[in-house]
Amino acid sequence: MTWLTRILFLGMATMFAVSVTARTATQPANVLESQWSHFYKTSDQTQPAFDFPHAECFQQSARKHGLPETLLLAVARGESDFNPAAKSTANAYGLMQILWPGTAHHLGIKKLNDLLDPCTNVEAGTRYLKELLEKYQGNVHRALAAYNYGPARIPVAGGRLPEGAVWYSGYIMRHLDYVLKGGGKHDAASKTRRYSGQGKLFVIHFDRPYRAAAFVESLQPRFGEIRLDWFRQPDGGFEVVMLYASGNELTQGKRLLSGIGF
Repeated sequence: MTWLTRILFLGMATMFAVSVTARTATQPANVLESQWSHFYKTSDQTQPAFDFPHAECFQQSARKHGLPETLLLAVARGESDFNPAAKSTANAYGLMQILWPGTAHHLGIKKLNDLLDPCTNVEAGTRYLKELLEKYQGNVHRALAAYNYGPARIPVAGGRLPEGAVWYSGYIMRHLDYVLKGGGKHDAASKTRRYSGQGKLFVIHFDRPYRAAAFVESLQPRFGEIRLDWFRQPDGGFEVVMLYASGNELTQGKRLLSGIGF
C-alpha cells in the first residue's frame, strides 16, 4: 500500500469513527450488561461454530468449573487468538493472558513456564473468571471488566465503570459472536470446520480500537462472505486482518484489497 493510500484510509477510518464508536467501541454499559445476562442464562444451549485450537483444555475447564465453553473461547480469542506463547507489554501470558506474577501467584502458579502450557493457562483463566463471577454475583459484564481492569477498580454494584473496562466487555462480546456464529452465513451449521485451518492476512495496524472498528465496518460490505476482523495486539495496538478458508477466498480477497489500493 502506498503512503498516499495509507493516509487516505486512515482519514476514512477517522471519518467513520464518531458513528461507529458509540455502537462498537463503547457500547452502553447497560446494553452490554443485558446482553451478557441473556447469554449467561441460555449458555447451556450454545456451542462453538468451529473446532477451536486446544479444544480439550477449554472443554475440561468448562466442565470442571461450570462455566460456558463458548465464554472461555471468546475470552481466549480476544486475548491471544489462541496463541499459547502470547505475551503482552503488561506481562500477561498465554491463551488467557494471565498477569505475571500478580494474578498467576494468586492462582497458585509459581513458575512462569507453567503459564505457557495451554491447559494450565486455560485452567487458571477459568478459575479466575469463576472467582470473579462469584464476586460479582453472576454479572458477566462486571466480571469481564474486572478480568481486564482488576477487581479493585470494579465495584460489585452501582458506580460508573471505567470506559476501558466497558470497552473490553464489548470487545469480548464481539468475539463471542464469532465463536457462536463463525465468519460467514455458512459457518453456523458447520461444527466440523477447524479454526486452525482458517487463514489470516494482515491488512493494516491502528493505534486505537475505534479506528480499527470503523475501518472494518466501512469495508466489510464490499467483501461479502470473506470476513474482515480486528484484534488487540500485545503492543497495545489493533490489527485488521482478512480471514479466508480457501485459496479461492484468498485470491478473491486479495483482488478486492488491490482494487481499493492495498
